[in-house]
Parts: sequence; structure tokens; C-alpha cells
Amino acid sequence: MKYMLLVCGDDTADASGMAPVEPWVEELGDRGVRLHGHRLALPSEAVTVRVRGGEVLRTDGPFAETKEYVAGFDVLECDSLEEAVAAAAKHPVATIGAMEVRPFWPMWDEEDEETSIRRLDAELTEAARERDAERMLACYAPDAEIFHLADGGQRQGLDAFRKAVENEFAAVTGPVTREVLELRIHTDESIAFAHALVRTRATRTDGTPLDDVLRVTTGYRNAGLRWLITHEHLSPAPDAHPAKDRP
Repeated sequence: MKYMLLVCGDDTADASGMAPVEPWVEELGDRGVRLHGHRLALPSEAVTVRVRGGEVLRTDGPFAETKEYVAGFDVLECDSLEEAVAAAAKHPVATIGAMEVRPFWPMWDEEDEETSIRRLDAELTEAARERDAERMLACYAPDAEIFHLADGGQRQGLDAFRKAVENEFAAVTGPVTREVLELRIHTDESIAFAHALVRTRATRTDGTPLDDVLRVTTGYRNAGLRWLITHEHLSPAPDAHPAKDRP
């Protein structure tokens, strides 16, 4: 289960004797307990935003004036609350401040990151089969960058990519078979990368067969309610056809 660890500093405490944080970060990272985290700027750099009666009210400074403040955060993956508390107790700031350990909201009805990305990839396969450009484009972020070494193209943004996809679908007839031969996914809380071999088969409008295998590296961003593709790099893999199809 995931836990948010809020590192709460105290601006009246003497931090001169505090142990460095790096060994704690390294140890928990090596064990796969700490997924990621970061320090935050001081409360004086904060901006508090409220909306009242449709008006945006902005106040420079923290939400509340207090000597204690959130100095950073860490996301932990632990088997139990007790394990998360034990990890928090070893954080150097715990000796001069406080550590708030809070479980993530239960996700019993939600998919894990890898499952969501595999479902997104399956959506690409279905969109290709139907030659549905808009359905395919819905899998990409508006600012996605696509590098296609097979045709030398570099597309920035959906408008440029839309034209390329429409041209590709217009060059074939009937369904497009997209087969993922390999797919390796590495995920974090907000970003993910995948490496795949993707085979595409179709019939060109002149009646000749299309059969390409590409090496595809994909970058994803968690857009809140779903994952979207933000970067895609494609290059030919001429020797990657299944052995049964080779002469």
C-alpha cells in the first residue's frame, strides 16, 4: 500500500546537528520502499488560492501562519502502516520536526499503473484495426512529440500527428492489424516508459501487402484520470519478424 510521508519542519528548531537525509533516501530507495519525493521551497514562497463567489483570491504566503510547515514529501510503498511509521521514524527531520504518515485513498476499484498503460496500448490496437484516427489521437497528450525514424518525421503536437495518422490510414484498405510482440513497462506515480516491438500489417491501396516491425519507445504522463502518451520514438526493426514468417 502507498503512503504519503509529509516532512514537517520547525523554523524554531536547531537543525545544525541533524543527520543528512541522503543515506535515508538511498537505503529506502534500494529496498523499493521509497518511490519518489522532493523537498519544497520555504513557506514564504507559497501562494494560497481561494475561490469565493467565482472570484479567484490569491494570497502570497502559506495557508496558515505557524512555526511548523511542510518541508517536503515522500511516497512510500509499505506492507503496513507500522512499516511506514518505522520508515518515517528513521528520517533525520523526525529528530527536530515531525513526520505525518497518511495512507493513499483506497484504490480497490482502480487499476494499477501498468494495467492502465496496457489498456491504453490495447486501445491503440483497436483504433488501428478500425483505422480510427480520432480514437488513436485520444491516447496522446496535446503536446505529444513523435519521432518516426522510418520516414524521417518529427511531429510536435496533435495537429501535426493527426495529419500523419490520416495519411497512413488513407494509404491502406481494410483493417490494420497491430500486434505487440514485446512490451516492457516501467512506471512511477506520474510518469512511465515502455519499450516494445510492434508489428503492423495491412493491405496498401495498390494491393501490395504492408508488414512492418518497429521498435517503439513510449513516454507516458499521468493526466489525473488516465494515462496519456507524451513522447513516442519509432525506428525500424527489420530482423524482428517472427521466425515463422521468414523465408
